[in-house]
Amino acid sequence: MKKTDKRIREAIIFLVVIFAVFGVLGSRMGMANMLNTIMKTAHDLLLNTCFYLMGITVITGALSKLLAEFGVVTLLEKLLRPLMKPLYNLPGVAALGGVMTFLSDNPAIISLSKDKGFSSYFKKYQLVSLTNFGTAFGMGFVVIISMIGYGSSYFSGAIVGLCGAIAGSVLSTRLMQKFTLKAYPELDEPVVSEAAQSMMNSEAAQGADDKKQGTFLRVLNAMLDGGKNGVELGMAIIPGVLIITTLVILVTNSAPATGYDGGIGQGVPILPWLADKIHWVFEWLFGFKHMEFIAFPMTALGAVGAALGLVGNFAREGILDGNAVAVFTAIGMCWSGYLSTHAAMLDSLGYRKLISKAILAHTFGGLFAGVFAHFLYLLVSVIL
Repeated sequence: MKKTDKRIREAIIFLVVIFAVFGVLGSRMGMANMLNTIMKTAHDLLLNTCFYLMGITVITGALSKLLAEFGVVTLLEKLLRPLMKPLYNLPGVAALGGVMTFLSDNPAIISLSKDKGFSSYFKKYQLVSLTNFGTAFGMGFVVIISMIGYGSSYFSGAIVGLCGAIAGSVLSTRLMQKFTLKAYPELDEPVVSEAAQSMMNSEAAQGADDKKQGTFLRVLNAMLDGGKNGVELGMAIIPGVLIITTLVILVTNSAPATGYDGGIGQGVPILPWLADKIHWVFEWLFGFKHMEFIAFPMTALGAVGAALGLVGNFAREGILDGNAVAVFTAIGMCWSGYLSTHAAMLDSLGYRKLISKAILAHTFGGLFAGVFAHFLYLLVSVIL
């Protein structure tokens, strides 16, 4: 009976919250307009964001398999070990994941981590922390190029932002490892057990026989196997992107000049309104002079690609500055939609129980990235 009463209370609280939130949004936008906006925004995200990400996971999955097949993974491990270990407490081969997510997006790191040859270098807690490490560089190349595209004067801001993202990635990765070991000390063991290693050796022997078939078949099989894994990963991230990003946009964006009409990306600027109440916090931490800027990190929680669309509006309004570019670049890279991808990424690795710890660690990492970029930009401005 007590269990039933608890469920009833939960149901009542849930309904009150849902009706309160969507009641406020519906009263401002119009209920029909709000529902149309939700559906159209989710549809647009599916076509222009999710399928784009799936394309990335397929290509990077194929590429990662090729790199493992032809020994690039082993080479990187030897070359980059001195840098990765002191900064991230990760084997040198992890740098490959950072490069691939920088050139593509977050899920690329999972394509690598599910590869037996790649994951054999890691302990279990280190492999889990790759979710935080890889996410911190997601779409980095796109973010930097987009920022510079608004004017050459923003180049220094974008580079400072890159430094901020690196600082945030170190904090996020280290925190994730600490949280994981504290809660699950048994994960301080190699990913590959002796039995699995023996199996891998057998597969390697079989692979040696397969190599006799020629380079062409090796390349073809590696690309197809890696691409197949990419399709599965691309499907896994769709729910998070559609749900989280749509909600963030709905409470961040505002009405167009012509008023609400149920179009894509419209909303009620609740988050900017709340941020304005504590504007001094954002001014001190990030140097934001306009509270509209808070929309960027809030949207980057769901998808940095969607957040980049806001920068053009800031530029057209004449409020974009170098400091904002530095902070946007740092937070955009470091967070890069982690709320919509962390759950799917850890679930695909088989560590769903660590989702909350990964999100908490990365929240601190992204905030630190923005703060670091802001104060570094101030320092660079004084020096130059």
